[in-house]
Amino acid sequence: MPLQQQRDSVEAMSDTTSTTRSLDDLRTRLEEILPAAQADLESLVRIPSIAFEGYDPEPVRRSAEAVAALLEDAGMPEVRITSVDGGSPAVIARMPAAHGQPTVLLYAHHDVQPTGDENAWTSPPFEPEVRESRLYGRGSADDKAGVMAHVTALRLVREQLQADGIGVTVFVEGEEECGSPTFRPFIEAHRDELAADLIIVADSANWQVGVPALTSSLRGVVSVTVDVRVLEQGVHSGIFGGPVLDAPTQLARLIATLHDDNGEVAIDGLHRAEDPEVDLPEAEYRADATVLEGLELSGTGPITARQWTRPALSVIGIDAPSIRDASNTIVPTASAKISLRIAPGEDPARAMDLLVAHLQAHAPRTAQVDIRRGEEGKPYQARTGTPGIELALASLEAAWGVPAVQTGLGGSIPFIADLLEVFPEAEVLVTGVEDPASRAHGVDESLHLGDFARVCLAEALVLTGAGALHSDRSAARAQPMGGAAETDATSSDDRTVA
Repeated sequence: MPLQQQRDSVEAMSDTTSTTRSLDDLRTRLEEILPAAQADLESLVRIPSIAFEGYDPEPVRRSAEAVAALLEDAGMPEVRITSVDGGSPAVIARMPAAHGQPTVLLYAHHDVQPTGDENAWTSPPFEPEVRESRLYGRGSADDKAGVMAHVTALRLVREQLQADGIGVTVFVEGEEECGSPTFRPFIEAHRDELAADLIIVADSANWQVGVPALTSSLRGVVSVTVDVRVLEQGVHSGIFGGPVLDAPTQLARLIATLHDDNGEVAIDGLHRAEDPEVDLPEAEYRADATVLEGLELSGTGPITARQWTRPALSVIGIDAPSIRDASNTIVPTASAKISLRIAPGEDPARAMDLLVAHLQAHAPRTAQVDIRRGEEGKPYQARTGTPGIELALASLEAAWGVPAVQTGLGGSIPFIADLLEVFPEAEVLVTGVEDPASRAHGVDESLHLGDFARVCLAEALVLTGAGALHSDRSAARAQPMGGAAETDATSSDDRTVA
């Protein structure tokens, strides 16, 4: 169905079926249930559901139980908590479709990132607080707001979906922030329960407050840990210093080879996708990223290209003695974790090999360097102009009142490739509850409450439009609905459109 027809269909909802509420009716109903949705979100934020190794797993279990209770309250007839291979608890809720009708799978995750220095937060990270139309707290945006967007959309239109026979499955993962280690075996073990025609992943971001976005590309990620050793043990820096350079210095010299003088990633052979057609003003990027005043930015080219379609590398952790514990010794060992974001169209295994080869080639002869390979996450590139994307764009425009932007995202959601491999007939829509000021993963993470309401309305419109989408797809079964991940480095469809 062309985009204008999708827009007309969404705007004239009340004329399509006697069981369909008009758009105005949905807005009114949404206003009535938003206070409860916000209260439920605040309750979820209070649970410190960090699934990383070394953290107490009990809050993650408690978070799963809270999500299950919310989905039961939303009227989902089948709800259960489960896991595979010792993974964190996930929630599956199902409302089976009538014969011949489509099923929509709604994905989110209930685990959260560690908080970092809690003293740096304006308010305690697990004590939600509203300030100037934003809800602050760890997980308020990423991704407990995604969970509540699904719950709220179901509260809005579940009865209509049941009347129309449209099936809904909700899958809320409990270990996304630590890399989804059991995601692939989980969806393979639950393939029949999770099979769907349309998959909505609510774990991305909008263009800005008041302007919605549909994410059409994501960078992938690979990571390594580099261990540098120079001595069997620490020795007096005054007596032995000179012939031996300490491990942190040698590690720093190795890390410095990973970028050129302009701040561009200096690993030979990495793929770059085409520059996006939409760009972000530098002043907005500086404000959103909280760049210190007076500093130059790294790299060259459009801001969005540096964020979305080119590789980026960060050192995300260093093990070395703290300043507080420093003594006058030559430090014998130091380690760093390196995260490399890879462009759409790049092969993670190839990028990993290039990163390791660079580190090996530049390892100093004055130190022992060991490289431990970590995660490999695939990038994602959506097809354009598919029925699902057109429905999503029309629904976002109806909910926000302005056209949606198709964007890339510099972050990674590697499991999308797994979803498309296990469910090749499904189309994936990557939607967002965040905005550039949300500071996901950072200090003072927050959610814009006005945009949260619009996310819920847009998702409700996509859900109610899924029946017509399925009919269109069935009529054109010979051509796939789209949404496959692009992993061919020669792909040319890597641009975004406004």
